[in-house]
Amino acid sequence: MPATPDDDPPAAASEAPSTSSAGAAAAADEDDRVFLVLHRWWREAQERGGIEAAGVPYAAAPSGPTSYGIGMKVLSMFISDQAFTLRRADDLLQPDASASAAASSRTYALVAADLFSKARAWHIDSGKNAGKKSLSIEEGSVNIYPIMLRVSVTRDTNALTVKISKKDNSAENFKRANKILTADSEPVHIWDFSGRTTFILMNEWNRMPQDTRSSDQEMPLEIHFYDLSEPTANGTNGKKDELALTMSCSMSNGSIMGMDLDSSGSSKQVGTGLIGLDNLGNTCFMNSAVQCLAHTSKLGELAYSFGDLLRKLWALDRTPVAPRQFKGKLARFAPQFSGFNQHDSQELLAFLLDGLHEDLNRVKCKPYSEAKDSDGRPDEEVADEYWGNHIARNDSIIVDICQGQYKSTLVCPDCRKVSVTFDPFMYLSLPLPSTTMRTMTITVFNTDGTTGPSPYTVSVPKSGDTKTLIDALSIACSLKGDERLLVAEVYNSALIRYLEEPSEVISLIRDGDRLVAYKLPKDSEDAPIVVFRNQRMESTLTSFGRKSWKSFGTPLVSSLPDTINGSTIFDLYQKVMTPFRVPKDDSSDADHIIGKSSPVEETTDVDMNSDATESTSINNNDCDDETMTEDGMQFYLINERFPDQRMKIEMDQPIRLTASQKRLHVVVCWQDNGLEQYNFSSLDNLPEIYKAVLFSRRPQETCSLYACLEAFIKEEPLGPEDMWYCPGCKEHRQASKKLDLWRLPEILIIHLKRFSYSRYTKNKLETCVDFPVHDLDLSKYIGSRGQQISNHYRLYAISNHYGSMGGGHYTAYVYHEGKKGWYDFDDRHVGPISEESIKTSAAYVLFYRRIQGDDNRLDDTETGIDSSDCTT
Repeated sequence: MPATPDDDPPAAASEAPSTSSAGAAAAADEDDRVFLVLHRWWREAQERGGIEAAGVPYAAAPSGPTSYGIGMKVLSMFISDQAFTLRRADDLLQPDASASAAASSRTYALVAADLFSKARAWHIDSGKNAGKKSLSIEEGSVNIYPIMLRVSVTRDTNALTVKISKKDNSAENFKRANKILTADSEPVHIWDFSGRTTFILMNEWNRMPQDTRSSDQEMPLEIHFYDLSEPTANGTNGKKDELALTMSCSMSNGSIMGMDLDSSGSSKQVGTGLIGLDNLGNTCFMNSAVQCLAHTSKLGELAYSFGDLLRKLWALDRTPVAPRQFKGKLARFAPQFSGFNQHDSQELLAFLLDGLHEDLNRVKCKPYSEAKDSDGRPDEEVADEYWGNHIARNDSIIVDICQGQYKSTLVCPDCRKVSVTFDPFMYLSLPLPSTTMRTMTITVFNTDGTTGPSPYTVSVPKSGDTKTLIDALSIACSLKGDERLLVAEVYNSALIRYLEEPSEVISLIRDGDRLVAYKLPKDSEDAPIVVFRNQRMESTLTSFGRKSWKSFGTPLVSSLPDTINGSTIFDLYQKVMTPFRVPKDDSSDADHIIGKSSPVEETTDVDMNSDATESTSINNNDCDDETMTEDGMQFYLINERFPDQRMKIEMDQPIRLTASQKRLHVVVCWQDNGLEQYNFSSLDNLPEIYKAVLFSRRPQETCSLYACLEAFIKEEPLGPEDMWYCPGCKEHRQASKKLDLWRLPEILIIHLKRFSYSRYTKNKLETCVDFPVHDLDLSKYIGSRGQQISNHYRLYAISNHYGSMGGGHYTAYVYHEGKKGWYDFDDRHVGPISEESIKTSAAYVLFYRRIQGDDNRLDDTETGIDSSDCTT
């Protein structure tokens, strides 16, 4: 299944040069590459060519669940990582065992570049001297493929874990590496003559003894596989080419007419194609996908079972077909589709298209080509180079009609390095706008005492950062030019985290979290602040009626002036509490203090974040009336890390912060009579970031297909799990990524990403997408302007999904060229449907065919179909 790559492909190795000359040998001496070759090829050169080198034998085995009996060509499409374990196989050091293993086609040798050059030179010279063609001489028959591995060590067993990832390798090289290391009928052994495994083991054991990390300490290792397979000439290949010709049948306005589907090769008349498929038990996903593909021009068989199913669907007899044989073949090659559980029609489509391509690929011996960096070259030149390399290895009717090309641009946020690649696609997976954005509710507090807190709801990209969130919130709350926002997370009536790093991703913020933002003067960005926490006496179920001090409400914040004392702290608190005060006629002067202590002569240096602060623990008798304000409050400095450590604040006592202290934390202890003078309801009930309402039906969301395209090509930062290795910085960076369409296929398949997955939830979006039926115009989305082909498309099939995730039902809508109308394929039931009824919120996969020139182009506005026709 095609995937959108986030990283540049690893640097590919060029064909190793012949070392017959002294210059080539000198170059090889400076080459630090390692090559993986057949052991018998290496052993022959080593023994007869007098190459001295000692090797260490290893046995390879899968790490974790095995996959024996499953074709790796199919399985690797659905696995992003494979892991294998290499363990010492010292029994192979015995002469008899060594000779037996060396003759095996599953025994390989890992050799350094200089040894590889000597061995290859010996084989070339020996082939010339023998007067015969050597495989090593023919450039077209030998390929070198770069494979990136990640190796880690398990200390207690001295075993090596080798991980192969699709992120590090091309799809073909990923499959090739898995084929090399997977033991089918005989074990796999690897002899290391390069010393790399010994180096990795020594490097692990030379680390500090207390460093107990093992398998998560990965070391990258790039090897170059020297493929000595017998070449197969490109071109035709009996049955497969006949199969391709069978599928490339005569066309009439996109219908399948006069298909040569008879096994004897004779012409056979076909029917209308309006035949249903029986539901064999949760196989509606398969029926929907097959019906869409069956009505796709020039498309044919996945092996012979799919071709047989096509013949039945286009037979004159319109009896519904039970696709048991096809499902059995499908389960054999793709076990994930076995049984009778519900599956995803888009995943099946991806498997079928990839399998069709592999079966019908006209290229039998795939040449190796190096992916070069753009290096400022024109996009047209680079795109054509990438496409040429792709076509040289992939040439089938699927590529001809279903594959396009997009441009991927990565920009390093630090060194501004730009990497441009051009990659093929089989279909476009478009996000729905609601899946790329999230709504977040944050409560904003004024710190000047003028107004109370107000919640604001903003819409920001899911992949956005703190800066994006604060910018959106600043607009929503009408932040003035001389103000700034301090955003923090509240938990248990305390500020537990400050969102001060602009590049921090907001995906780490959960919907159930509570965020607050405080408006502060912009000119005091470097000035310290004071954070007030409120506490009152409460009893709990476990305290047996005894009361203790408990925090309540939301902390309040204010900027600190240069000179601070106890009265300053009290005045600042009274100011931020002004909006919460209950009005009364005989309110007394706010700054009247009962029991104000006499001035102290010494200044107290305060660093309550220090573990060594001398303080006392508060108890129920600490808040006595003698030192209380008339509002029933008493103030304590507390340690942010250890809140129970506190120091009573005297009103005239000067307070001086240390140079490194950014925040002063103050606890305000309240008596019951003081609590009655304020309304704390807005401080006690902060809204969550997003509150999902159970069993409530959201209003129908609508968007256009063009909005989905805009979301697809929008520049976004990569997530923290998809960091890009910048060749300029030599570090993994959270680069920005931009996609652009470059080359469009004849058949354009669009997958609407309705299903979203997270660690805890699964969700289906019922957004109704308003998609064009008669004229999807993609002209402005194409980066390549030089192609003289139409960028207009007409819809001809839809795969629909009704219901929720993990269940529901699939159907298909198909436009029949012969009948000039739309038909509803619901398993075995087939019937006409009006064009006005095909736009629903169930549309999941859209199938478009390019409009050639002015081929009956009809604008959708002329049909009377608009987004209001979208139904659920």
